[in-house]
Amino acid sequence: MLAFKLAYKNLIGAGLRTWLNVSVLSFAFVLIIFYNGMIDGWNRQGRNDTQAWEVANGQYWHPEYDKLDVYSIKDGHQSLSPLIHQRVSKGEIVPLLIQQATIYPQGHMQSILLKGIPANQQLLELPTSVLQLSDSGVSAIIGKRMAETTRLKVGDNVLIRWRDKNGTFDAREVTIAAVFSCDVPGADNGQIYIDFDVMQGMMGFENNATILVTADEAPIALDGWDFKDLDFLLAELDQMIESKKGGGIVLQGVLLLIALLAIFDTQVLSIFRRQKEIGTYIALGLTRKQVVGIFTIEGGAHSILAAMVGAAYGIPFFLWLDTVGLSFGAADVGITIAETIYPYYSLGLILSTMLLVVMSATLVSYLPARKIARMNPTEALKGKIQ
Repeated sequence: MLAFKLAYKNLIGAGLRTWLNVSVLSFAFVLIIFYNGMIDGWNRQGRNDTQAWEVANGQYWHPEYDKLDVYSIKDGHQSLSPLIHQRVSKGEIVPLLIQQATIYPQGHMQSILLKGIPANQQLLELPTSVLQLSDSGVSAIIGKRMAETTRLKVGDNVLIRWRDKNGTFDAREVTIAAVFSCDVPGADNGQIYIDFDVMQGMMGFENNATILVTADEAPIALDGWDFKDLDFLLAELDQMIESKKGGGIVLQGVLLLIALLAIFDTQVLSIFRRQKEIGTYIALGLTRKQVVGIFTIEGGAHSILAAMVGAAYGIPFFLWLDTVGLSFGAADVGITIAETIYPYYSLGLILSTMLLVVMSATLVSYLPARKIARMNPTEALKGKIQ
């Protein structure tokens, strides 16, 4: 307790120098929490949006299907068993039939993925209900990115050409029934959705699907299908998040080092200027280790004050940011990111950041304080450096 009382008095007595160090350290503390909270918020929103629009709780793939290999799409489909039909009727599984096709919007040609999805599905956020409203022709839905690329809008007709199961080219006009807005490029870019039954008839693949989207958190094994869990399906997003965190460590580390360097310099200066005080402590019966502890605690206390100061302006800032979010605009950057990101500040993030700052400040305070253990008390009382 004596060490803490002396450290408190010395910090308060240092005046402006203490508050300058505390201000810089508190800013580093708040910035670390802000940046990591923003990345964690992006991760949560990205995962939630991808699940809501594209993958749900997992997917079953045809063994030959690979979304990164266009040559696997044509033959990557198979028939649905009675068990799958039963689960489809209960809304537990949504089958998708995927084939390559070509559209001709505004007089030019563009390759797309044509996806057949049941119009009555409710598992994914896609507005598929409009696919069953048309009495004539084929209705289709596209995403906002696809609409911007092709300059198509609701009510427009566009010609689609494809190869059926025999390799024969066929073509048909479809009507854009809806343009949906989502933040998941994988459910939008270069894709057109039509009704599942219509798609099967167009391709000649009766009772066939390429992938099965499931709502089950604990999926069962289905013969002839490979299950892909969320870790696999969201691997690209997770890698992106980890890379952003790694890049942010550099900025956070530089700012933290500046604050710690200021504390280090302050401690070195204190030991140089307060030699008589150190000699007095030893003359009064304190061991060298106890005196080292006083100066170490004094330096480490900067981090405690920094946490308190950071909380004073950081908490209102974080609460305000949690309400309004951080806007990135409507720019399409090709990754799953919402127009407005709401940071997520977990208890683990706050505690780990506090621990990092406190341990770092204590360590840089201890390093110069080690010199005290080598001081001669008599010379220290005279104010002479050994």
